[in-house]
Parts: sequence; structure tokens; C-alpha cells
Amino acid sequence: MLLVRFGIIELAGKSFSPSMIPQLTAACAGILLLVGLWTPVVGTLIAAVELWIALGYVGDPAVPIMLATLGGTAAMIGPGAWSIDARLFGRKHIET
Repeated sequence: MLLVRFGIIELAGKSFSPSMIPQLTAACAGILLLVGLWTPVVGTLIAAVELWIALGYVGDPAVPIMLATLGGTAAMIGPGAWSIDARLFGRKHIET
């Protein structure tokens, strides 16, 4: 949800510039993560884009680093039971 929020804030009242591309990419990936579509790919994309934002822009990098960590976590954990990925591909259970 934060990814979508920051993407909307970046777009509000501004004309398009190439510096908006990382935030727009993260916002689109956030929408896909919310519905649970392509969860491992989108989580990896979020982690990479948020690290790009944290390293490439002036300001406090705490929020982009936190979002990158959450994106990487979502990529490793995978889709939830109510996600579109679970409906399309089924859930994988790890047996111990």
C-alpha cells in the first residue's frame, strides 16, 4: 500500500520526468503485489527498485530500505492462500 501511495504522491501536480520512473515502477509493482499476481517476480522487482531509489536520491533512505526489505521478504515467502498466484498455480507445502 505504501508503494502505491508514494507513487501517487510523486505524480501529484507534476509533469512527467525521467526521475519519476522508479516510483512509478514501484507503484505498479505494489498493485500487483496487493492482488497477489507474480509474487516472487514482483517482490524481487520491488526490492531492486527501492534499493535504486535509496541509493540514487538525496534524502532519508530509511523508507526505501524498509520497502526493499519487505519486497525481498515477499519474494522469498511467496503468494498467500488468497492470492491470484495460489489460484493459478496452487500452493506449495514444504514437508519436514
